[in-house]
Amino acid sequence: AYRLLKDNGYFILALPNFKSLDAEHYGEFWAGYDVPRHLWHFSKDAIIKISEEHQFRVEQILPLRFDAYYVSMLSEKYKTGKMNFFRAMLIGFKSNSKAKHTNQYSSLIYVLKKTSDLK
Repeated sequence: AYRLLKDNGYFILALPNFKSLDAEHYGEFWAGYDVPRHLWHFSKDAIIKISEEHQFRVEQILPLRFDAYYVSMLSEKYKTGKMNFFRAMLIGFKSNSKAKHTNQYSSLIYVLKKTSDLK
């Protein structure tokens, strides 16, 4: 991505956050693990470190608040075999409520800026 971007260009990543409350609640059934699309999962600190190692600066980390509800609906179906809409909405709500204090939302958007300092 670095070579494709112009100087001071932006790279946007949207990634599931395995440290969210809904991930904890659903465990192995959490839809954010979403194999084969997501083969690896990274913490916020790891994304920041990897970004810096590849000459990107993290400009912003933003929540994808509605993902907690969507991922909980999928996870509920994976876990129980049926769609429990109200339970999924409750878990999504709890996840977002906790994340207001911890910033551990179900999914996060990372806004990365290409830096010109080549190491």
